[in-house]
Amino acid sequence: MGFFDALMKGLKGLFRKKQMSIGIYGPPNAGKTTLANRISRDWTGKPLGKASDIPHETRKAKERKEVIIKAAGSKINFNIIDTPGIATKIDFHNFVEDHGMSKTEARNRAKQATEGVIEAIKWLDRVDGVLLVMDAAQDPFNQVNVTLLGNLEARKLPTVIIANKIDLEEASPATIRDAFPQHATIPISALSGYGMDNLYKAMIKYFG
Repeated sequence: MGFFDALMKGLKGLFRKKQMSIGIYGPPNAGKTTLANRISRDWTGKPLGKASDIPHETRKAKERKEVIIKAAGSKINFNIIDTPGIATKIDFHNFVEDHGMSKTEARNRAKQATEGVIEAIKWLDRVDGVLLVMDAAQDPFNQVNVTLLGNLEARKLPTVIIANKIDLEEASPATIRDAFPQHATIPISALSGYGMDNLYKAMIKYFG
């Protein structure tokens, strides 16, 4: 490669548009990893992480690069980050009483979960948009949702709220939509795939 070609290649790299990163956020067990896996499988054929009924299964952020979504004649290319669940309080006793862990295992899980929350917050400095996942079968007015949404608004990060688990009988996506009318709310079931087409269109609209 000649000097001129090397120079042009370097300049292209210098001025290349930064790859967009979309973070998946929300409280534990809202379905973040299930959603991340659904998106990743749909467009890359590979899952991203391990989903579990035990809170804080995701304790380290996981990233899948260059996911290309196509919908409604448009497309968006981004990195997707599945972040650890955000919690205001992590008590190791809950892992012992609710999930049968030993005290040693529970303490270790709680420590890792706390570190995961800190890591998730740090990732907010690196993402360009957020999918905020809420459990549509639970009251959306909880401390995590309200605090996290306020943080996202203060940072002026484009945010799409995901009303997940609408396959549950007690699900009420309208309650989430009414609670936070300033943001788009997309009802889905990340588990079954219901509503994902609408989500992909929304991602192109709000993040593209």
